[in-house]
Amino acid sequence: MSIETHTPMLSIDGVVKFFGEHQVLRGISLDVQEHQVVTVIGSSGSGKSTLMRCVNLLEVIDDGVITLDGQDITDPRVDPDQVRRRIGVVFQAYNLFPHMSVLDNITLAPRVVHGVPKDQALARAHELLARVGLADKADEYPDRLSGGQQQRAAIVRALATEPRLLLLDEITSALDPELVGDVLRLVRELAERGMTILMATHEMGFARQVADHVCFLDQGAVLEQGPPEQVLADPTQPRTREFLARVIDAGRL
Repeated sequence: MSIETHTPMLSIDGVVKFFGEHQVLRGISLDVQEHQVVTVIGSSGSGKSTLMRCVNLLEVIDDGVITLDGQDITDPRVDPDQVRRRIGVVFQAYNLFPHMSVLDNITLAPRVVHGVPKDQALARAHELLARVGLADKADEYPDRLSGGQQQRAAIVRALATEPRLLLLDEITSALDPELVGDVLRLVRELAERGMTILMATHEMGFARQVADHVCFLDQGAVLEQGPPEQVLADPTQPRTREFLARVIDAGRL
């Protein structure tokens, strides 16, 4: 489990987001301590992905503050690209460049964005690929990989820049059921190594076993949050209990 500190690595404080007249986030507040795994759960449309995009500054928030390592990253004077250098992101759709090999996908950001020498970037990429069982896929193109292999390659690409924070947005939603376990095992290993992770997921069993903190979003608001044994096993809110009952019926708990 994580080591608590007084100052969170990531602090989301009162974040509001509108798309036109539609309010998607309604004053979200959530902290992520260093070395914690925090999972955000909720039905489709609850605001999980929008929250992730706000943290990575892909969306501009309408109110509230997001701080990373004590810096207000939502200050308009902040360079978003500088912030994103400290954050690794993996989406459900992989987003690997189809015209580039797995190795080139992984080494692109370290070389071009972070200025890492090519030989050093290649060595790091080969090390990470070996760790996730893809050492023999380095020269393949994404369309030659299974969905689970593509998602593991996408996670390696995010890790190659040695981010402070890893954002995982529904990374198993597009996978066949038999491939989900491979990807979740990798995330579990990252958690055991002390990676700080904010993860939106429908996989309640994984959240129960790996998360330090669970946050339940409902219609853009935090309805309940706390340790997984409380939120998932003994929720206080009727809406949380209703959501979990439906998830159980769907076989995800």
